[in-house]
Amino acid sequence: MGQSGSVTTRKATVRDAPDVARLVQGLLEELGGTAVDPEPLLTTTRTLMTEQVVIALIAEAGDQPIGVLMLNECAAIYAGGRFGQITELYVTPDNRSGGVAVALLAEARRVAQQSGWERFEVGAPDQPAWNRTLQFYLREGFEEVGPRLRQIL
Repeated sequence: MGQSGSVTTRKATVRDAPDVARLVQGLLEELGGTAVDPEPLLTTTRTLMTEQVVIALIAEAGDQPIGVLMLNECAAIYAGGRFGQITELYVTPDNRSGGVAVALLAEARRVAQQSGWERFEVGAPDQPAWNRTLQFYLREGFEEVGPRLRQIL
């Protein structure tokens, strides 16, 4: 568990699934600009956390959840084996620019060391609209390696 000022970070448990889902909902609504149905999101969160398919890290100020970082373990030959992928990182708007995201990344680095990962990958949101997010990752030592593509099946 990490601590930064009055903010603590830790691995979330399945009991934290409602808070994790609520924070991810905030991220999705901010990125998409529309409301997200919380029930399917909570179901998915609980399922993935129960199956230990994802690692949820949560930041708290006191007992109030204020940020989340979701990690997946991936593997690729180009990466030299297993690595971590950050799929969601969100800090509540009134807690931004206070080191919460940096604290979550520090906790993610601890998880990476324990897991034997030597790298993280993350997809930055659309540019230039989300340039602040890109700049944050660059300040934290990430490198731009190109756009990410997807195909919905």
